[in-house]
Amino acid sequence: MARLEFYNVGVKAIAACVPKHVRSNNQLENLLGSTELEKVIQSIGIREMRQVSKATTPSDLCCAAAERLFLDNSINKDEIDVVLFLSQNGDYKIPATSPAIQHRLGLSTSTACLDLTLACSGYIYALSTAFAYASIPGIKNVLLLVGETFSQIVSERDKVNAPLYGDAGTATLISKGNFGPSIFQLYSDGSGADSIKIEAGGARCPADSENVITKEKEDGNFRSGHQLYMDGLEVFNFTLRVVPKSVKDALAETGESVDSIDFFVFHQANRFMIDFFAKKLKIPTEKVPISLDTFGNVSSATIPLTLVTRLKNELVDSDKKVLMSAFGAGLSWGTAILEMNCPVVSELVEL
Repeated sequence: MARLEFYNVGVKAIAACVPKHVRSNNQLENLLGSTELEKVIQSIGIREMRQVSKATTPSDLCCAAAERLFLDNSINKDEIDVVLFLSQNGDYKIPATSPAIQHRLGLSTSTACLDLTLACSGYIYALSTAFAYASIPGIKNVLLLVGETFSQIVSERDKVNAPLYGDAGTATLISKGNFGPSIFQLYSDGSGADSIKIEAGGARCPADSENVITKEKEDGNFRSGHQLYMDGLEVFNFTLRVVPKSVKDALAETGESVDSIDFFVFHQANRFMIDFFAKKLKIPTEKVPISLDTFGNVSSATIPLTLVTRLKNELVDSDKKVLMSAFGAGLSWGTAILEMNCPVVSELVEL
């Protein structure tokens, strides 16, 4: 486990953007059948999500969120020192997307830019990276952009993944200031790397004329080598095994308790998992916000999207202590405990 601890650095503002287009899971009746579809919806807790058009990218959603964050906080763009962009679906293989975002947002050419990737646990990892940069002398403001458009990399004929994934982009401003301690605990287990995977398109399995073709796979699912595969049972078992333990460990090591934490924000994978975590850890349901019912699983963007859409009023009223927990491809997972010192939380942007 990697443990990181930061002082006098924190989240100053958060914004999020989702596509205007709503897709209901009821539209999947032809794929799953009405009886099976209702069982799936009841289990995962996702009835609808937002999905982009083919022309919209994660960077588009993130830039819209960033512009709203700048507007609501009267940000001088010359004061942004670092831009971090995390997504599984960057604009191009080369170049990195973050320098293009720097130019698009009108930021100074002295801004450092870096692309990151880690799927569903990515926000915790990327947030720890942002905190690390912001802790360095000479760096005051880090803009963290986290966005996904999984609707573009999931097959509509995949019964496992089609009901799960929505699209969103988020912006988080991390700055020096009067903030209490922030603790991050990060984990990985690459032995499970095959559990969540897009096989084709990288150096190990380059794109070719065969792997771009949609073919029938296991249990009647159809996808190409460039679309997401997930071993649902393997991921489910992994998650139930590691997440409650990592949360308990974080509470024990920091001297916190369920009572002292105001909100537990879990990656919004599915409702059954989140309910299991709450029951296992004896967390009151009012401390566990849910956003997946209307936005689906937006991978690395679920936690900041939940903060914006479900905790906006609670976070701006008074200081809150928030535990965040994310988990997914890699396999990787992480926990963070942050003192949220009344960040500015923008209204949700629709694009």
